[in-house]
Amino acid sequence: MTAPSIKKPSKKTFHFPKGATSNPADEGGSAAADATVATKKRNTTAKKAAKQRAPATAEATPVKAAVEVKAKRIKKEKVVRDSFTMPKSDYDKIAALKQKCLAAGVSVKRSEILRAGLLLLESATPKRLLEVVSAVEQVKTGRPARS
Repeated sequence: MTAPSIKKPSKKTFHFPKGATSNPADEGGSAAADATVATKKRNTTAKKAAKQRAPATAEATPVKAAVEVKAKRIKKEKVVRDSFTMPKSDYDKIAALKQKCLAAGVSVKRSEILRAGLLLLESATPKRLLEVVSAVEQVKTGRPARS
């Protein structure tokens, strides 16, 4: 024969809603009951307020620091996408310069090489700049014809 199983009690404690009384005849309520409810409300509101105040003061410093860092950051300059035409020999020179940089342990992109060239030309004297510009072969602009 099997032993009967013991069932755990399933009834939960019932709590009256706030402001409701257990006895409808006692609508006025007692002063002691009202004082107890008011004290409980004050205690819970004080605890909630203390919890809200503590994290706010702890987070105030990092948030202010983050805002100051963002204000100090320099805005990135917008980039412009463009295309241009150049002879195959100049294109090969860019590839050779990239290889020189790789041999030195620096990885660069074509655009970085062109921008570095601009910096060098900008720092050149006007006489030297005109010499270099006049040495550059002029090419027909636009897309090359299909061959």
